[in-house]
Amino acid sequence: MGEPEAGSEFANGAAAAAGPMADTQYILPNDIGVSSLDCREAFRLLSPAERLYAHHLSRAAWYGGLAVLLQTSPEAPYIYALLSRLFRAQDPDQLRQHALAEGLTEEDYQAFLVYAAGVYSNMGNYKSFGDTKFVPNLPKEKLERVILGSEAAQQHPEEVRGLWQTCGELMFCLEPRLRHLGLGKEGITTYFSGNCTMEDAKLAQDFLDSQNLSAYNTRLFKEVDREGKPHYEVRLASVLGTEPSPDSEVTSKLKSYEFRGSPFQVTRGDYAPILQKVVEQLDKAKAYAANSHQKQMLAQYIDSFTQGSIEAHKRGSRFWIQDKGPIVESYIGFIESYRDPFGSRGEFEGFVAVVNKAMSAKFERLVASAEQLLKELPWPPAFEKDKFLTPDFTSLDVLTFAGSGIPAGINIPNYDDLRQTEGFKNVSLGNVLAVAYATQREKLTFLEEDDKDLYILWKGPSFDVQVGLHELLGHGSGKLFVQDEKGAFNFDQETVINPETGEQIQSWYRTGETWDSKFSTIASSYEECRAESVGLYLCLHPQVLEIFGFEGADAEDVIYVNWLNMVRAGLLALEFYTPEASNWRQAHMQARFVILRVLLEAGEGLVTITPTTGSDGRPDARVRLDRSKIHSVGKPALERFLRKLQVSKSLSPGGPPPTSPGALSVTMCQAQRISWEQFLLL
Repeated sequence: MGEPEAGSEFANGAAAAAGPMADTQYILPNDIGVSSLDCREAFRLLSPAERLYAHHLSRAAWYGGLAVLLQTSPEAPYIYALLSRLFRAQDPDQLRQHALAEGLTEEDYQAFLVYAAGVYSNMGNYKSFGDTKFVPNLPKEKLERVILGSEAAQQHPEEVRGLWQTCGELMFCLEPRLRHLGLGKEGITTYFSGNCTMEDAKLAQDFLDSQNLSAYNTRLFKEVDREGKPHYEVRLASVLGTEPSPDSEVTSKLKSYEFRGSPFQVTRGDYAPILQKVVEQLDKAKAYAANSHQKQMLAQYIDSFTQGSIEAHKRGSRFWIQDKGPIVESYIGFIESYRDPFGSRGEFEGFVAVVNKAMSAKFERLVASAEQLLKELPWPPAFEKDKFLTPDFTSLDVLTFAGSGIPAGINIPNYDDLRQTEGFKNVSLGNVLAVAYATQREKLTFLEEDDKDLYILWKGPSFDVQVGLHELLGHGSGKLFVQDEKGAFNFDQETVINPETGEQIQSWYRTGETWDSKFSTIASSYEECRAESVGLYLCLHPQVLEIFGFEGADAEDVIYVNWLNMVRAGLLALEFYTPEASNWRQAHMQARFVILRVLLEAGEGLVTITPTTGSDGRPDARVRLDRSKIHSVGKPALERFLRKLQVSKSLSPGGPPPTSPGALSVTMCQAQRISWEQFLLL
């Protein structure tokens, strides 16, 4: 879970909902903030061997992070290569002098630097938080003069001109389909070939399930023959391609299939040159590993990236889970499925971080109380794991985070079968949170004036509490009902009752089925909603607040600001909804909008939203949370909602969750267009 500020004023979002989006929606402003993550002290305290271990893991992460460019848009790798050429030949000051000589203004050049920083930060030209395209905030002709007259172009004229010709038009293009990531007519994606539809994605997922193959490290490519028949290629990420290799669980899968009348071919070798660099650095890191768990973990990761095996990555993840309390913590691979339009394929991510011992001590106390706190969650004991597998929970200072964005906290691995039987780890990224705390009063949208100072004072501490609960007891809770390959169940069919219907259990997960494959496009949003709701619900528990050092009036303020932050985030979330396509572009923000709807539907004045006119003359709003009704109205509403969420997740319905009235059906199974004006009438 991450909680970066949404950034823009809602007036832009309101304009977008009311009509065609203005180009400013797709431009990074020149005054956008740039934050440094302080990790000097953390790195200084490492031993020489620990520093070298961190160094080689970081290089592996950065090399692997290049795959994100290939997972984002067709032009992203070329934009990155072009920028790298420019800045290697001339530093920013030298390039500035050249740009001014070419007729650019200081504002033009600043816009170019902001765009470049955006590409590096997001590892591509689409925002990692919201999946919206951003374009340079200067005329294309001016940027072309800078590029073609640069030192890089003098040194390598054919290469630089070729890169510009390949990506220049797409860099600026804002045709409707290119404005957002998506599948088919809904947006652009490189997880699938451009002719794939959602029906192709569903067919491919069913094929993968039938062969017990994970989608995490795959892409799908479709070709249509002269008779109009589609042929599908499922391409695995790996160093090895078609050359002979030792037998592994992958080798036997590399062949042709016929599935539901369509030919499928499973191949590998996707991102091979990049993953070769990753493997080389992981192999060097092994020499500085602190223990056998780390060495075995790295050996399995190497096998995974070499062979294209998710099973090997799972084995590596098991050793990673067993490596308790390392000084240098890391994780690497195809991890988060937020940006796959179908919700099953993982974006490459790699991080390296160092333990912050003071904050970790608080999280250790939270872990020690976890079994007791799990009993407070509003679902029957049969819907909770048979045994709580005590995880690591540490606060880390990030040294390296390669991927499309940096979250504030993480619960991994994302393999639900491992979470259920092996356990997991939670990390809170302390130096990321420190940056997230910084809130300027003048940029606090939607809040009443008398709430702003309290919000600024307690946002940081309340966010610590929310992140801890979200990761440990949100993502770490709940049981999936499973029937294994031998037909055995992990629950008692005779005695376990569905609390929503009062009947015996009618559905469950079968061999080859996973949470992502069954819930597909809503899986990420659904799980983030469940975790966020757990955080809100359990922050009401006095024991939790005592663990973080809050009692009395301070504890009540932390609760209030945590809930207030969530309802405000629900409004900010509308910026991440695309009315034209009737879809959400960011899982966390869809989740927060859902929670806002739940609290609004609770009624009794718990949450009120009042339309206003802002100082700029545009539509605005104020949100108010009645703190006296959080326990009496808010808690019961969340209790009912959380129970519904967990029951649906446990039972693996054949389709999306049941469509009952209320926020669950309106937002998680979104099928309607939402505008600001419509929202105020809800």
